Amino acid sequence: MPFHNQTILPAVRKMRDFETLLNSSYTYIVLLDSHIGQLKSIVKEGKRADKQILLHADLVQGLKNDEHGAEFLCQEVKPAGLISTRSNVLSVAKRRDIIAVQRLFMLDSMALEKNLNIIKHTQPDCVEILPGIIPQVFEELHEEIEVPIFAGGFIRSVDDVELALKGGATAVTTSKSELWKHYEPKKRI
Repeated sequence: MPFHNQTILPAVRKMRDFETLLNSSYTYIVLLDSHIGQLKSIVKEGKRADKQILLHADLVQGLKNDEHGAEFLCQEVKPAGLISTRSNVLSVAKRRDIIAVQRLFMLDSMALEKNLNIIKHTQPDCVEILPGIIPQVFEELHEEIEVPIFAGGFIRSVDDVELALKGGATAVTTSKSELWKHYEPKKRI
């Protein structure tokens, strides 16, 4: 799952940013804060612009982040992928052949151990690690798991992105538009 060689996965909080990204050369876009009533039209608009939407299921206003909510998202909204902290949501995504991204918080060594068990049980397609500024943990994770790792949270500069990538992250999720511009892939002809 190469994500079109994107080192940045732009994470959108505002519709104005989403509209800007529709005209970019990014293929994959992460949709953070959203409202259930907007989702179908957002994903449809993204598909018209050849964009793949990775939807953060836990941040959809008006939708419970459980199996039923995940079924609704998969059947009705049809994003390219779901991001969630909840394994049961990702199990639905996997059954529906939608990219499943397990979002995990690394607070200490106990969290690392617990999260490794979650990854082995859920078997997500990708893992997003927060905070994304701990590249030494990515190296440790790669010894245990063989799925792409995204770094997210507290990524504020080009140096942060470069450290995460050197540490083994496949890509970095960020809502910093300056970083989107800096790392935007070259347009294909």
